[in-house]
Amino acid sequence: MKSVNCATYEGLDAKVVLVESTLTKGLPSFSIVGMASTAISEAKERCKSALLSNEFSFPPKRITINLAPSDIRKEGSQFDLSIALLIALDSLEEDLNEWFIFGELGLDGAVKENIQLYPLMLSLANQKLVQKAIVPYASLSKLSKIPNIEFYGVKTLQEAIGLLKNQAIATPTIKQGSIDYPFYEIADEKFYYIKEYAEDFADVKGQEVAKRAALISACGFHNILFEGSPGCGKSMIAKRLRYILPPMNNDDILDVAKLQALDLVEPDFKPHRNMRSPHHSSTLASVFGGGSHKAQIGEVGLANKGILFFDELPHFSKNILEALREPMQDNRIRISRVNSKVEYPADFLFVGAMNPCPCGNLLNETKECRCSELEIQRYKNRLSDPFLDRVDINVVMQNVNRNDKSSYNSKELHKMVVQSHIFARERGQKSFNAKLSDKEIEQFCIMDDEAKNTLDMAIDRFSLSFRSIKKMQKVGRTIADLDSSDVIEKKHILEALSYRRR
Repeated sequence: MKSVNCATYEGLDAKVVLVESTLTKGLPSFSIVGMASTAISEAKERCKSALLSNEFSFPPKRITINLAPSDIRKEGSQFDLSIALLIALDSLEEDLNEWFIFGELGLDGAVKENIQLYPLMLSLANQKLVQKAIVPYASLSKLSKIPNIEFYGVKTLQEAIGLLKNQAIATPTIKQGSIDYPFYEIADEKFYYIKEYAEDFADVKGQEVAKRAALISACGFHNILFEGSPGCGKSMIAKRLRYILPPMNNDDILDVAKLQALDLVEPDFKPHRNMRSPHHSSTLASVFGGGSHKAQIGEVGLANKGILFFDELPHFSKNILEALREPMQDNRIRISRVNSKVEYPADFLFVGAMNPCPCGNLLNETKECRCSELEIQRYKNRLSDPFLDRVDINVVMQNVNRNDKSSYNSKELHKMVVQSHIFARERGQKSFNAKLSDKEIEQFCIMDDEAKNTLDMAIDRFSLSFRSIKKMQKVGRTIADLDSSDVIEKKHILEALSYRRR
């Protein structure tokens, strides 16, 4: 019996699969066992054709391929190369147990790329389960970004057979690749950024308060809600927010690339954070993920490390808005089904946009609101207090004026975000301000006496909840970072209080 390693998905993480083979005497047959999907069962024909096309005589034996553990359903075409190699090298005396082998076979023996290979390999690398792997040569440009793995690229089945027959002298095809973008280094950690602004804040005329709030939100990853009349620039600001978010370290870039691959998008390895914007008619499963047999990732998971934007917020289902409270608080989402239970990270910046009333004209100085008090109340009641309590910054947009002019552009705002990020990191802070734990708040959110007195007065006057108090401290910390201040001062707390929900 011989065996090699491969992998499949269990939920959103890779699970190592041991591919075992036995060739015994008996009536010639070829079977694959171990809860294999249709794509894997079809591998029998691909493997037969690939071997016969390369002058290998298919052994007239009873061939059994087992995929262990047998209680996990295996999916994907990445098992083809493992199966074909076990059959071709059955007489090889050397052990193959240390190898991970991935690749789909063409009928002529060509080893083809699989778009799911990158997230599989990244998950295995994060779990420290793989040291060296044979992969399609076409995948090397992407896989080279993953650290601490030796990759051996092969173009054909013949190449893979030759490599395993000469393991002692085999050398990795490539070394670990690098990320070719500007970066700065703090405490031996590199942070990459990119000066590309597909949509620029220079296009936004006026709305100085909203732009200031967006800057604070970007610096500290604070959840933000824009409220204003139709056409005043809510969505414009939200879409431009993505391009001024803080720089990304190597792990962040790899995680975003993994999400792109899971979303069937070619990974670009750019230090740009994701932005997901589901429509308000989206179902609960599409937003949070799910499925009756296999838990699929949803919009909340795909927004990890980036922005989750809900336009026309009150029109989303009540179930979706209430279910969003957990990932907004814990930065994780849990999916429980009869056949699977999955937990995955959901560390996103939530951005919401809404009109002040159903017709949208309540705050407009020139147009008359057509809504009754009851309609306005019903509209606003779609957002519960527990949900709104998880929003750090609330912004009421200004009315549009023909004399409004652009002020800051995205390049200038991004520079401020980078400086704020460097200031926070140099004091030893690892998390964004919005994600600080209670212990970290005590350590990093240090206020002077005037700021403490101001916050105490606000607590008594506005009956702030415990969560709201922590939120004021964290927003104040971000504003202080923009001023390069070591302590939170009175003016910082006052500005943070100006963004509270009224």
